Amino acid sequence: MNAKYPISGEIIELANFALSKGEHWMAYNQSLYGIDKNEIHFFATKEAANKFASDNISDRDNFHVMYFKSTQEAFDKINQTPYSDPDTNGLYNIEGNAFTNALIDHIEQQQSIITSQLKTNVMNNENLQYLTDNIKYMGFGESLKSELERNMQEGKPEFQLHFKAEINKKPFEATLNFRKSDSTDMYFFNNYNASLEKSNGEKMEQTFYLNKGKGITSKEAYNLLDGRAVHKDLVTKEGQPYKAWMQLDHSSKDKNNNFEVKQFHENYGFDLKAAVAKFPIADLNDTDKEKALMQSLQKGNIQSVTIEKDGESHKMFIEADPQYKKVTLYDSNMKLVAKEAIEKYQSVGKTEAGKAVKEEMGNDKKKELKQEVKPEKEKLEKKNDKSLLPKKRESTKKGLGVS
Repeated sequence: MNAKYPISGEIIELANFALSKGEHWMAYNQSLYGIDKNEIHFFATKEAANKFASDNISDRDNFHVMYFKSTQEAFDKINQTPYSDPDTNGLYNIEGNAFTNALIDHIEQQQSIITSQLKTNVMNNENLQYLTDNIKYMGFGESLKSELERNMQEGKPEFQLHFKAEINKKPFEATLNFRKSDSTDMYFFNNYNASLEKSNGEKMEQTFYLNKGKGITSKEAYNLLDGRAVHKDLVTKEGQPYKAWMQLDHSSKDKNNNFEVKQFHENYGFDLKAAVAKFPIADLNDTDKEKALMQSLQKGNIQSVTIEKDGESHKMFIEADPQYKKVTLYDSNMKLVAKEAIEKYQSVGKTEAGKAVKEEMGNDKKKELKQEVKPEKEKLEKKNDKSLLPKKRESTKKGLGVS
């Protein structure tokens, strides 16, 4: 329906805004043939609306007060309200009805647009918050939020965010890749390319993929690129969950120029707790500290520990080595402790166990010697028995001789 009178679309936004603030009372000037934003006012209470109407009566102004729950209800009531001078009020006569109907049509269109925009805004805000949290929990911090929001608002089909950090004096960089859905305005954080410059200047690079917002964190990526292993909860192609240690094979790459990934499953036989327990580490005496130590090692970190041996405390570093079912030990200067020197730092329990084994071996040797001596003794006894028997026979039975 075409409107024959000027319509101010701003009143729709004003009405919706008023409702959002809990203002359900409206006073509008019924002496005019059209409703302008300056001729409609909203209030939280009936008393406030009535006071405004009574304070603003003039020869040209006559404010009508009414309660409404929605913009549609408001304009339905305006259309149904009787007026004392219909010829001067376009909201009541035939032409006025046409105006009101056109206004209602306009309101419905605007409400549809507003509803759609609100839904889009809500979805975009939720998408932004989800990605912001995702980036944060993946270890890339919160500094990328403004750049993320700007790229999303521009509506690009795909974009990248760049992250830089220095971890243990080694430059670590990551390029986070985002892509817009083909069917919606939603964006997804699919993968990131990480690079690490090692102490010798060698640059290691790898692409890490996310599955439903989960994957290798930035610190885990750093540890993997630096040569260590991390323990992760994984899922098979069939959707079955499992746990495994992961480590990059720096000697082999796939067709995408990524390092091959080695996995050591639970049935491989690596027991981290048992491997750590071979050393008298002070943190193992506290349950909470022991748990924190294990979690840190599972993340692939080199962990600082205090080894207490023979009344002395040694500041050392350890890391998990699932492939060889052990932990690697470094001294306070991060120099690898040689295999032949490891026993120096192993726990008393280990030494006692070794002693017990040696004692057991000694007992076994004694048993063997005993078994070797026993036959000789038996032979000697038998020999002695043979020399004695004739004498016994001679003493008990007369007339029998031994030749």
